[in-house]
Amino acid sequence: MNPRSKLSVESATQLAVFLANRPGALARVCEALAQAQINIHGLATSDTVDHSVVRMVVSDPTKALMLLGEAGVLALESDVLTIETENKPGVLATIAERLAKAEVNIEYAYFAAGPEAAKGLIILRPSDVEKAQSALRDL
Repeated sequence: MNPRSKLSVESATQLAVFLANRPGALARVCEALAQAQINIHGLATSDTVDHSVVRMVVSDPTKALMLLGEAGVLALESDVLTIETENKPGVLATIAERLAKAEVNIEYAYFAAGPEAAKGLIILRPSDVEKAQSALRDL
């Protein structure tokens, strides 16, 4: 990370895990990952009537993908950016503006930071990962 930089941008592998939309489905996946010593760094869910898509960035995506596959759970990989940044107003606006100028679309993003946390983590799926990294390099 650039010492003057206010954010750290890294590429990561995200898993999209397709689960039945029922109580306990996410708990079973999280327990299996925990037993395999795989940490979840970021997670977001979206649901439909009959299934949920759980997007997650984990400490060992290859191991997680194998584990889920062996359990019969459908999971797909995609490239995302993880952006560790200051927890202050306007950060996402600056990132989004910089990506727009580079003609990179944000397909989706999820993030969190505690109210008193100095930093937060944004997980962002851009239309072009390399172009997005380049556009955000000097922020």
